[in-house]
Amino acid sequence: MNQEFIEALREIVDQKGISEDLLFETIEDALVAAYKKNFATLSNNSQNVKVTMNRETGEIHVYGQKTVVEEVVEDVTEISLEESKEYSPKYQIGDIVDIEVTPRKFGRIAAQSAKQVVIQRIKEAERNIIYNEFITKEFDIITGSVIRKDRGNVFIDLGKIEAVLGTNEQMPGEEYNFNEKLKLYIVEVKNTTKGAQIGVSRTHPGLVKRLFELEVPEVFGGVVEIKSISREAGSRTKIAVYSNDENVDAMGACVGPKGIRVQNIVNELRNEKIDIIKWSKKSEEYISNALSPAKVLNVVVEENSKSAKVIVEDNQLSLAIGKEGQNVRLAARLTGWKIDIKSRTQAQYNMEVTEDVENKIIETITQE
Repeated sequence: MNQEFIEALREIVDQKGISEDLLFETIEDALVAAYKKNFATLSNNSQNVKVTMNRETGEIHVYGQKTVVEEVVEDVTEISLEESKEYSPKYQIGDIVDIEVTPRKFGRIAAQSAKQVVIQRIKEAERNIIYNEFITKEFDIITGSVIRKDRGNVFIDLGKIEAVLGTNEQMPGEEYNFNEKLKLYIVEVKNTTKGAQIGVSRTHPGLVKRLFELEVPEVFGGVVEIKSISREAGSRTKIAVYSNDENVDAMGACVGPKGIRVQNIVNELRNEKIDIIKWSKKSEEYISNALSPAKVLNVVVEENSKSAKVIVEDNQLSLAIGKEGQNVRLAARLTGWKIDIKSRTQAQYNMEVTEDVENKIIETITQE
């Protein structure tokens, strides 16, 4: 060990953000192991050993440690009070005596061991730095570049680390071209033995929420709240918004002047349709709004079962249900209510059938 080595360690400490004390202590622990492996005999392998490294010069000393006792039973770990006085007259029973046992050829072994420890610490520090940086971005949005595709997975460059966009997190029909910039939602950050692992998504509803926060200052500032989101990625999203300021129109703020704000989000999501609806405390009103763009005639809710019966004009039924049931399905997810939709004609027919059945029952009872 020499001055150059110490200076190199300090440079690593500055660049990698490693604790200097922790690095030196780890090196000293490694040197203890190196000494026991290469120099300790079978008889004294159980000896307590301490290694010190001078923080300024790099000079190394190895000490065997013995406990001062009245009567020595184990020579390797114990020393008599009388013998301890040869090292210092201050020693008392129970004190630890450090006896230098530095081998003459220990320098080469020490340098090799220290190098291995430093390399290992650098790798650990870099992994921790990356993890600590990304854990603060969990459940947030990030921009990355497409590097390559392999077996359906898309590998994304996030700067200091790669992330994998799995097949389940990709938007249906979306193409991913080399070097293309993408906005992604970080769904998970894990610290593993191989380093930080970043889980990203293009399908998560959180991506839509974060995009609105980026595009709409009122959402970012908390004036407009996003109460709920339901999404079928690549096709359609419903988002319920509410204004905490009566002077601010929540839907208008999200749409933006000439629709520019919502259009920017639609463009980022490759023309995914976005329905912005007004959230309401009143369940009937909220459900009615959620079925937009269909116009609702009436909503009857059943609080206990969390279900709602909705009536629309005959010509609005297909619009309310949506293609393959998508509109009502998204509305149900958005509101948290089970929704049963009927046209005016269907509702009237059910009422007539019910009345007819009731009349027949009454007629039968009367005859009996």
